[in-house]
Amino acid sequence: MKVLLLKDMDNLGNKYDVVEVKNGYGMNFLIPQKMALIANQANINKLENLKRAEAKKLASMIDIFKENAKLIEAKVFEIGAKVGTTDKIFGSVTNVQLANKIKEDLGLDVDRKVIEIDEEVKTLGTHTAKVKLHHEVIATMTFEVVKE
Repeated sequence: MKVLLLKDMDNLGNKYDVVEVKNGYGMNFLIPQKMALIANQANINKLENLKRAEAKKLASMIDIFKENAKLIEAKVFEIGAKVGTTDKIFGSVTNVQLANKIKEDLGLDVDRKVIEIDEEVKTLGTHTAKVKLHHEVIATMTFEVVKE
């Protein structure tokens, strides 16, 4: 069965892609959860109109994304962590903590899913992460892990 995805789905496809799925998965999960539509000509035409409207909206918002990226790149965020005797932190710094810190310091709502940490952060010091605000706007976030 061919379906049109209405959301980005891991291991399946991106928003507005036409993908082939098993009938049961499409009819019993994707369509009832409003994650997909059956890929017929009427739905494809509706989707083209939605794409155009969304593209216009995103084009007008790119300047806002660029300003937010400049704010994120200009600041060094401090993340407090509990530390053992060897300066190794308990656990690791996650994208959830980084999203909360951006909201706390700058007042920007950033979804945790758009923050990518290159490597697991388990030590004190300065680290970086990528914040994908838009597919054209990617900010490099610098954060410092300090003792609590």
